[in-house]
Formats: sequence, C-alpha cells, structure tokens
Amino acid sequence: MSAPGEKVRVGFLGAGRMAAALAKGLVSARFTTAEAIIASDPLAAARDTFAAQCGGRATASNVEVVRSADVVVLAVKPQHVVEALSGIRTELEPRHLVISIAAGVPLKTLIALLGSSARVVRVMPNTPCLVGSGASAYALGGGASPADGELVCRLLSTVGLAVELAEGLLDAVTGLSGSGPAYIYQVIEALSDGGVLMGLPRDVATKLASQTVLGAAQMVLQTGQSPSVLKDAVASPGGTTIAGLHALESGGLRAALMNAVQAATLRSRELGESA
Repeated sequence: MSAPGEKVRVGFLGAGRMAAALAKGLVSARFTTAEAIIASDPLAAARDTFAAQCGGRATASNVEVVRSADVVVLAVKPQHVVEALSGIRTELEPRHLVISIAAGVPLKTLIALLGSSARVVRVMPNTPCLVGSGASAYALGGGASPADGELVCRLLSTVGLAVELAEGLLDAVTGLSGSGPAYIYQVIEALSDGGVLMGLPRDVATKLASQTVLGAAQMVLQTGQSPSVLKDAVASPGGTTIAGLHALESGGLRAALMNAVQAATLRSRELGESA
C-alpha cells in the first residue's frame, strides 16, 4: 500500500459509468486525490469521459494501471474478465488489492485467474452509486485481510452504504439491492400514474412520488425504526392511509416484491454457476 501520509493509488480496469462514479466519489470524499487515480479502457470516448468527470488519468493500457496503483478495481463486463486479468497477472505484487465489481463473477474464478495468494474482494454495487446513494455488499477472498475489508468499506462508503457479507449471500444482494432500483422505479411510476388518475399533472405527480420514496427511505435509515413502526405512525384508525394500505394488500404488493427478490436471486445463482 501507499506510504503513511500518502493517498491510496487507485486504478480502474474499465472506465465506464460505474468506474467514473466511484472515482468521483473517492475524490469528493478525499479518500484519495485525482492525481492518484488512473483508469484503462480500449474506447477513447470512455477514457475522455472518465478523465473529465473525476480528473484522473486515462490510458489504453491495463498494465500501466496496475503498475501505477495499489488498489485495482476490476470494472469490465463479465465476458471481458478473463482477458483483463490474464493480461495483468504477472504484474501483480503483494501490495496490490484487487476489487471486482464484475457482475456474477465468483471469487473462485477471480482467484483461479490471479493465483491463490492474490488479495481479492468481490463487490456487488448498484446503479444509485452513480448519484452517491448506492447500496453495496462485498465479500473477501484469496489473501484479503480484515484491513483490506475495512479499506473496501471506506471506498464504497464514498458512494453510499456498504456491508460485508459471506459470498454465498451476494446473490440475494443482487436480487434485493442490485435489481431493486428497477422495482422502485416501477413503484414510483405507479404512484405517479395514480396521481395523474386523480387529476395531478404528470410532472408534479412524478416529483411528489419520487420525493415520497426518498423521504420514506431516509426516515427508515435515520430513525433506525422498523418500517412497520413508521407505517403504523402514518396509518390513523379509519383514515386515508389505512384505506390505501388495504388496497395494496388486496393487490398483493408485498408478495409481488418478495417474489421479485426471490426470482432475481435465483437467476443470479444460475448466471454465477455458468460463469
């Protein structure tokens, strides 16, 4: 790792939107500096966008990234993982920590490509990381230490919330927070549709629905109270909210969301087994 007092040098293999979001978060949170960040990508447009968004360097060479970094973030598409890691294996040194955000690629595959002594961490982020409100989970593998886990937690916390879990639970994370934003977009859209049905202008209905979801989530996170307690605080006897809740129960909303998490989790497992 970097010497005491120095910023962590972070390199990205892949300069797409998630890599740029993480890099921007690292700089904004002063986890490191723009000068200590480098990314590689075969596409010139991706390199230019990355550099413009976070101020870091961008190159076409994966080897240059590894030689310039202490933490290497694997941010390529799953089908490009073998090519990317095979090309850098001989460049890895004991100082390197490899963090993979490649969806569905298990630790056993990463370790097979990098060697059993490699310090590897697998991360399941989600797209709200792009706006600094992500929900990520990570699992340690190979020679990764508890200190490595703490560093990964600090890194991911620059773009949202991060939790450490056993790798076997990452498929459930994929089904919940990985795919979850899409479920919530449908909820927001449906609430907005309801507002329009009752006469609200579309733009107003969508803003109110979005802010309501955001505010409710913040209430859960900031108060530490369970959703059921907060729900009951809004639902007065014989009032409007309990009438609405009854309609949701009749429509099977709760079961539908549970089924969505289950279906996405099972699909994640299938994809992982074929990786």
